[in-house]
Amino acid sequence: MKIQQSQENYLETIYILHKNKGSCRSIDIANELGFSKPSVSVAMKNLRENGYIEVMGDGNITLLEPGRKIAEELFERHTMLTSCLVAIGVPEEIASEDACRIEHVISKESFEAIKESFLNHKKITGGTK
Repeated sequence: MKIQQSQENYLETIYILHKNKGSCRSIDIANELGFSKPSVSVAMKNLRENGYIEVMGDGNITLLEPGRKIAEELFERHTMLTSCLVAIGVPEEIASEDACRIEHVISKESFEAIKESFLNHKKITGGTK
């Protein structure tokens, strides 16, 4: 089943919040994304019903394996694409915004080719441009 871009963004946000804070609740997601709590609640219900997350009794949200896999992949894409764009001179804030859009539409094959090329270039140049 193909997951929607908005659902991918929620999963990635949950993943990042867990990385940074150690936990995640709906209010954290609403604050991070600037969405209303009711909108986030609807999205969490959909993600829960599709087996991507589990919402604990205390409101803490945990990624289930399918959700974690998607979130980790998106996070890798986002960080790698941001790094690539910054390396070619794009200001970091713009690079991050552009990477957020690109990460959802780029094919696995194209991403892997960009990643390999970027990592090889970093090896050759010692991490400099």
